[in-house]
Amino acid sequence: MQITLESKPFAGVETEALVSYVFEESDPVQGRVAEIDHLGGGLLRRLAKSGELTGKMLEFTLLHAPAGLKAARLLLVGAGKRAPWDSATLRKLAGAALRYLKSRSVRNFAMLVREGQATEESAQVIVEGILTADFESDKYKTDKKNDKRIASVSIAGYSDAERQKGEKGVAKGRVIADSQNFARDLINEPSNKLTPSILAQKAEAMAKAAGLSVEILDEKKIAELKMGALLSVAQGSVEPPRMIVIIYNPPSAKPGAPVIGLIGKAVTFDTGGISIKPSEGMEKMKYDMAGGATMIAVMRTLATLKPVVKVICVVPATENMPGGRAQKPGDIQTAMSGKTIEVLNTDAEGRLILADGVHYAKQLGATHLIDAATLTGAIVVALAGVNVGVFGSDQAFTDKLLSSAKAAGEKMWQMPIDEEYREFIKGTVADIQNISSGKGGGATIGAMFIKEFTGDSPWIHLDIAGTAWNDDTKPWLAKGPTGVGLRTLVHLIMSY
Repeated sequence: MQITLESKPFAGVETEALVSYVFEESDPVQGRVAEIDHLGGGLLRRLAKSGELTGKMLEFTLLHAPAGLKAARLLLVGAGKRAPWDSATLRKLAGAALRYLKSRSVRNFAMLVREGQATEESAQVIVEGILTADFESDKYKTDKKNDKRIASVSIAGYSDAERQKGEKGVAKGRVIADSQNFARDLINEPSNKLTPSILAQKAEAMAKAAGLSVEILDEKKIAELKMGALLSVAQGSVEPPRMIVIIYNPPSAKPGAPVIGLIGKAVTFDTGGISIKPSEGMEKMKYDMAGGATMIAVMRTLATLKPVVKVICVVPATENMPGGRAQKPGDIQTAMSGKTIEVLNTDAEGRLILADGVHYAKQLGATHLIDAATLTGAIVVALAGVNVGVFGSDQAFTDKLLSSAKAAGEKMWQMPIDEEYREFIKGTVADIQNISSGKGGGATIGAMFIKEFTGDSPWIHLDIAGTAWNDDTKPWLAKGPTGVGLRTLVHLIMSY
């Protein structure tokens, strides 16, 4: 899709649709919308008085052949209350506008920012909203009767003096959104099209194209390094595991700067193993590699944005299958760190592979650790599909991530990780066990298990089980993978 910045007066922009947004207030026809209303002879104010134009969130008002404009249509999208206003709302409005117009066979439109909002950030989030909204999950449909698509979008409302910062925002927004969609495309792949080996190949190809260092550890190298936790999950499948390592080295890193370690769970299909899952909904378990896909996509973004800190990405990739060689409940495994694990439930496998991933990231030199995983159903019970669950061992580091989440427009909520929870995974016949011996606190128990392998390094765990997949189409996003976490992690790393 072509995306450009338009600095000419909005009334003269020739497009199939001019889009702007209206706030929910006693008089929604203000500022730039009042200018449009003046050109149209007061129609918008009449619609507001009649109650047809209210500004309520995601209310659409579409007018054809609007007077005073060269645009063929005028679309006003409700933005809700003016305060508090944030860029996340603008991202959502841009995405919702694209999907609304796309469904009506519009092929190009112009997004008009409101008065005082012609900033770099506005251009960035508009582009992010547009490109992520344009992603569809219909890759494997052969009879695509719906060929509706948006070919080009322009962003209007910027003066010549504001153009440079607007174009900078457009470029940054495209890099981030393209990478988010890259992650979503990986997550959406069925497991027969994305085995651990294929995921590794795709990651390697991306890294080499982006100029990043990359190493793929095969099953022999994994065994040599004694990654027993990863191997224990992989042993039930005919598909061999892979450990994907991608490294970004900044041109001029500051002495003493942190080295960020990104670890992503990549179970390309999770049956639960011997502790097999119910058949209903199991097809969705292709998304159990969403954490790994997101971390790979973060590296893709950093290769272009070039932060000043070193970043090490480690992605353990495997299937979890109930084969004849699969591990069984009660088995004891030895992780790469030397810690022994009693496997009480083979469906608590994500924490096992992350144990080796986290330890290896530390060995490679990571000083600050962040893992992302579709780890527990318990986080869905706690936070539904609204917030990412955040667990952190270092409050300053965690606060920095939560601040980035807010800036990036991703909802995240800090969860408890008190030392008392350590008793829940204390082993009887091994050092630790992979699930709690009691009831409740499942998301925290999973986090506590991973924490066992982080040592004294500042560490954050993101449980994205409830947010990595949309079960229903939203006005601004298609049903399916979301790529959640990418914008937050990019913002965090760029903030150093």
